[in-house]
This record gives sequence, structure tokens and C-alpha cells, in this order.
Amino acid sequence: MKAKIVLTHRVFPETVELLEPHCELILNETSHTLPQGELLSRCVDADAMMAFMPDHVDEDFLRHCPKLKVIGAALKGYDNFDAEACTRHDVWLSIVPDFLTAPTADLTMAMLLSISRHVLAADQYVREGNFQGWRPVFYGTGLSGETVGLIGMGKVGQAIARRLQGFDAEVIYYDCKRLDLDEEKRLGVEYAQLSHVVKHSTYLVPMLPYTEETRHLIDAQMIAAMPQHAYLINVCRGSVVDEDAVVSALTDGHLAGYAADVFEFEEWARADRPLGIHPELLAMQEKTLFTPHLGSAVIESRKNIELTAARNIIEALSGNKPTHAVNDIRMGVLK
Repeated sequence: MKAKIVLTHRVFPETVELLEPHCELILNETSHTLPQGELLSRCVDADAMMAFMPDHVDEDFLRHCPKLKVIGAALKGYDNFDAEACTRHDVWLSIVPDFLTAPTADLTMAMLLSISRHVLAADQYVREGNFQGWRPVFYGTGLSGETVGLIGMGKVGQAIARRLQGFDAEVIYYDCKRLDLDEEKRLGVEYAQLSHVVKHSTYLVPMLPYTEETRHLIDAQMIAAMPQHAYLINVCRGSVVDEDAVVSALTDGHLAGYAADVFEFEEWARADRPLGIHPELLAMQEKTLFTPHLGSAVIESRKNIELTAARNIIEALSGNKPTHAVNDIRMGVLK
């Protein structure tokens, strides 16, 4: 009998074509996330699962899926998946470490420009029939001559820095692991302590994974240390930013704008996560710009992510360690 694989979200035809010769596929043909109960019922006798960002796997889930051998996660950050529990249940957990860098950096640039130049509000102004010719309205802030602060200089941070070179902006950064001087020169960035980056950046861009250490790193105290009328852009993880603190800073005028592609409610592993986007954030249309987690939503990138996740699954079902496994069930330890 072929192994049974549950694909939790709709995938590209190429992904189906790669997996179909090896497995019986249980597809989600909709654009919606399956309720946890329905997902469990599909996975109870499954050998593998291809999972996506909205999915959540913990000890209880694994206990109800005794045949599961591998979870091929089509994502990079896997904090919604209990890797230690996977190891205890002899389940491989694999991720896709690449293919997200360029599209996420591109989206960051779009957000930097759109929030500071009032693109969304101006578009609405035109569509509502208000444009009758040039008027002195929607004055914003450009990138040329301004300071962009990056917190985190991993692959995505470096890709953003490369893109900023064409905008004549000063780029400063903080990372717990500093780049070498040649790399800083090549990227056109200057290292500084975190407090300096926060204090001197017109645009502050955290580019960090979500951990207990980074949870609410951008809090009320840090936002208060930012320059008056600065912009905050979040395309990494929702809970890196304290959304309540952002609401307060936008309300009192300290922050000029907040752009986000990620939100606190998406952190399934957080027991106290909010149930949705802060309603006051949604109401501040002139000061905010939001997208629905589009970081890697480029067709070729998403195809490659899915195909890599599928190959990880095939490797595990063939008795091999997946190329991008984050745990090692043979050793009983995390990678």
C-alpha cells in the first residue's frame, strides 16, 4: 500500500505530480485552513503531512496520529511545531530554509515606500473621485537621506540592505553576531548597538525569528526611544512587536506609521495569543498598511518551497533522514 500523505493546504499541481507516484494524497482543495478537529481526523492514520504556517502540531496532536513518520513543513520558522515532541514520537520534522529571502526583502521594500508615501490612502483618494488635479496633500517621507535601522542581519536582513543601496539611505544594523568589515562595506551598512539603532532610525525594521527572547522585543519602551514620527515595519513575526504598544504610539502621534505582514494572533504556540488583529490598528487606516502574510507569496518561490517540502517527505518515507530535518529521531535529539 502507498503511504498516505495529508496536505493541509492547497498546493500547486507540480507538488501533486511529484508526490502522487509515491503516495496516496489527501488534498485540501480550498483556500482555507482546516479546523484542528478535521485535520486530526485526516491525519489519524496518515504516514506524512505537508504542513503550512497556520498549522499547529503539539504533543496531543502527535498522540492522536500514531502512524505519522514525517511532517514536511513548507516554511522556515517552525515555532508552531513542537520539535521536541516530534522527536519523542519518532516523527521527522523538516523545514525549507531558503526561497523566502528575496520575496520577503522585496515586500519589505514595498512596505517601506508605501507606508511613508501614503500610497494606500492616496489610491483610495483617487478611487473615491476626490482627485481633481494636483493639490498639496499626502506629503510623506522618502528614503533618500533617511536612516533605516535593521535589527537582525541574517539572509533577509542582508537582502534588504542590498536593495536599500539604490535609495541613498543610511543603513545601520544591530545583530548579536556582527558581520565582518568587508561584508559591511559590501552591503553598505554600519554596525551599532541596539539602543543606537532604535534611537536614530527613521525606519525601524526588525528581522528576527520568534523566540521567547524576541517576544515583544519591540515594546512600549523601545518605541518611545524611536525618533518622533518614525515608521515601524514588521515582516518577520507578529509577536516580535507588541501591538498594544503600537496602538498607543500611533494614537499619541509618536509613530508616524506601522506596516505589517505578520500579526500576533498567528502565533499558535502562544497560549495567550490574541484571537485577531487589534481592532484599533485596523481602524487607523491613514497610519497603517497591512498585508495577509505575503512574505513568500511569489509564484516561483512558493512552488520551490512546496517542492522542497515534498522532497523532504519522500526522503523520510524512503527511510532516510530528510535533507532539511530540524530534529534527528535516530539520535533522539534536536539538530
